[in-house]
Amino acid sequence: MTDPTAEPFVHPALFYRGEEEYLRGTVPFVRDGLRAGEPVAVAVPGPNLAILRTALGGDAADVRFLDMTEVGRNPGRIIPKVLRAFADAHPRTRVRIIGEPIWAGRSSVEYPACVQHEALINPAFQGRDVTILCPYDAGRLPEQVLTDAYTTHPVVISGGKERGSSAYAPEQVIARYNEPLAHVATADELDFDADGLPGARQFAVERAARYGLSGVRLEDVALVVAELTTNSVVHGGGSGTVRVWTEGDRVVCEVRDRGRLSDPLAGRRPPSRDQLGGRGLLLVHCLADLVRIHTGPDGTTVRCYVGR
Repeated sequence: MTDPTAEPFVHPALFYRGEEEYLRGTVPFVRDGLRAGEPVAVAVPGPNLAILRTALGGDAADVRFLDMTEVGRNPGRIIPKVLRAFADAHPRTRVRIIGEPIWAGRSSVEYPACVQHEALINPAFQGRDVTILCPYDAGRLPEQVLTDAYTTHPVVISGGKERGSSAYAPEQVIARYNEPLAHVATADELDFDADGLPGARQFAVERAARYGLSGVRLEDVALVVAELTTNSVVHGGGSGTVRVWTEGDRVVCEVRDRGRLSDPLAGRRPPSRDQLGGRGLLLVHCLADLVRIHTGPDGTTVRCYVGR
């Protein structure tokens, strides 16, 4: 494993095939951290969480365990609410985290946000005393996922051997997956401006209720749309368009405007206490099950998925 004292932030990918390789790559990582007095967190899918907890035996009591399929269902939530939350809770010491945000079963709709998350970890933790190990199931994930892992991680561990990645280029990955979102012709649509903000929220809530949302989930839609439409008026040219439709068991709410999102970490970086603004998109990431964002010369589209 890379010497964590060589540089402040260390971000290796671990390619594994089967349970034995998984444990061989993760158990020593955890125990080395505990021996060094480093707080350790493990955020991986439930089945891997169970086998790792068992393999650690008594050491498991000193580890923070999180089911990534729950806390990281929306990839945009992982940096602020999982990784940064743990690191920021231990500001005076190095921390060690295992984070597995991409697993077999992630949908093609979710994947672009997942790979952008992996790329954004690097600027989000630059200069921090943090080591984040990201396991990849090389036996089950598509080859493209593994190829992308070489571009988002400066170091890759495969077959027990560690090597630097000559393909490492996180900025290119962030740009490449800033892809236009396909237009959905069947969506309900409403244009809005400053005077139309209450109507835009009511429009989205009524459509979401018609599509089967109720209770807390309907309240989530109201908050998401209120934040996004207000942001459009304040920062996105003064107006925008809200659209609502369904995909499978999710209701999708989309807001488009003429603004340009210049910070790819917007909504994924907790704002400082004295910062003005910056909390709306973070709230959107916390409430939605998935957030997809495209920003370009003609404006920005934020697409939010909320499960029924």
